[in-house]
Amino acid sequence: MSIQEKRNNKIFLRPRFSINLKENSEELLKRITLYLNSDACTYRSRVVDGHIFVDIPKNKSHFWSPQLHFEIEKIDENSSILKGLFGPKSQVWTLFMFVHFVVAILFLGFAVFTYVRYRLEESLFFPITILVALPFIWMLLYFLGSLGKETGKGQMKELHEFLIVIIEC
Repeated sequence: MSIQEKRNNKIFLRPRFSINLKENSEELLKRITLYLNSDACTYRSRVVDGHIFVDIPKNKSHFWSPQLHFEIEKIDENSSILKGLFGPKSQVWTLFMFVHFVVAILFLGFAVFTYVRYRLEESLFFPITILVALPFIWMLLYFLGSLGKETGKGQMKELHEFLIVIIEC
């Protein structure tokens, strides 16, 4: 078993990995699904069309808790590759993407507003202030995302160790 990180970059907020396995993909998926549905498993999980989502148990979960998403792809009859992704829960990720989208639209809108005020020879103080503030908001969002990733790093390691256990059992 070898782990290969696709992006070993400090900027990357959602780390990805892949593990080459010497096992049939269907059998591995069945074995993992059985383990995740057993009483021995304390983690919350769901399997949707071959995609497996594993969450931290409810009693340990917080806003920044990570989620492990992985799928098993068939290489040939006796080998497969497990591709995984650590990231925030989908609700948190959707919220962050929505806020980024709103900030981007506001930036474009205020750029047009600034141009119109410039052409009308009106005061540019307010629109330029907003145009300067919006990139700082983007940086704040990135900082918050990095802070969240750092907060959930221990749980991310816990999920990774759990993944190794369910692959080997």
